[in-house]
Amino acid sequence: MKSRHLIALVGLVILAVLANLLVSRDGLLLGAFGDLLRGEESLGTRILAELRFPRAILGALVGAGLGASGAALQGFFRNPLADPGIVGVSASSGLGAVIALYFGLAGISLLMIPMAAALGGLVGVGFLLLLAGRRASSTTLILSGVAVSAVASSMTALLMNLSPNPWALAEIAYWLMGSLADANWNEVRFAAPLILAGTTLLVLVRNDLDPLSLGEETARSLGVNLPWLRLAIVLGSALAVGGGVAVAGAIGFIGLVVPHLLRPFVASRPAALLLPSALGGAALLSLADVGTRLLSGPGIPLYLGVLTALLGAPFFVWLVRSTQGRAP
Repeated sequence: MKSRHLIALVGLVILAVLANLLVSRDGLLLGAFGDLLRGEESLGTRILAELRFPRAILGALVGAGLGASGAALQGFFRNPLADPGIVGVSASSGLGAVIALYFGLAGISLLMIPMAAALGGLVGVGFLLLLAGRRASSTTLILSGVAVSAVASSMTALLMNLSPNPWALAEIAYWLMGSLADANWNEVRFAAPLILAGTTLLVLVRNDLDPLSLGEETARSLGVNLPWLRLAIVLGSALAVGGGVAVAGAIGFIGLVVPHLLRPFVASRPAALLLPSALGGAALLSLADVGTRLLSGPGIPLYLGVLTALLGAPFFVWLVRSTQGRAP
């Protein structure tokens, strides 16, 4: 990616985060931001410091993790339709959170749901690696991820079916829709290390993705350690995606859409796509979060996962059709 494109992308991230921080229906926070810079205290500055800042930071972090994971998985599987959900982390993390909600563990600590979601994601990855085996091919890994997602989704549906009352069912359903509305500094401190560690691991192995685009045999002949690369991609994606799901719920399509939007700017090189995709994911999710606030009606919130699905599903349909059109 040319330096001017990268600078423009960084600028877009900054603008998107500022919009997520300051945009509101009544314009109160615009004045409060000035008060905050001057050291004055008011209702608006408290809202900024305790609610909007952690929400804006989490939005950027979760989006960056999803974007980087999507680019890494598309490069590893050499499949433009791959996204973070393909390894089963999203469904497994969702199951962990649903278990915590079902058994009322949230009453013990506000961090019980994120912790259960993160643990669920790690268990799902362990099951995936055990099911696929040490020398699994990309196809076997994809099928194993689909199996993990199916098991986790079926267990989630079972717990929702057995939910003891309508309020518990509603709480589970709303969490699964994905939202940053309840973001706080404890969640930032919990999720940031996971997302940053996962994204860093993906960035460290990104240079092996270019040889892999020529095929596994060619990559081996060029010195790529495929078992290590496979483990690094799966664990990196698990940490980056699982950390995001733990605090924001299930948010789809960011990891699918962002790499495709940015691929033309990096000459379709998988290694060069990771960092731009992380920045693009941060910008897109931040702007989507702004959209949820502006489009929500009185007492009827629009959930973040719903909005990203509404935006991403038509893109996915177009992508499938265009991929068919290029097939021989």
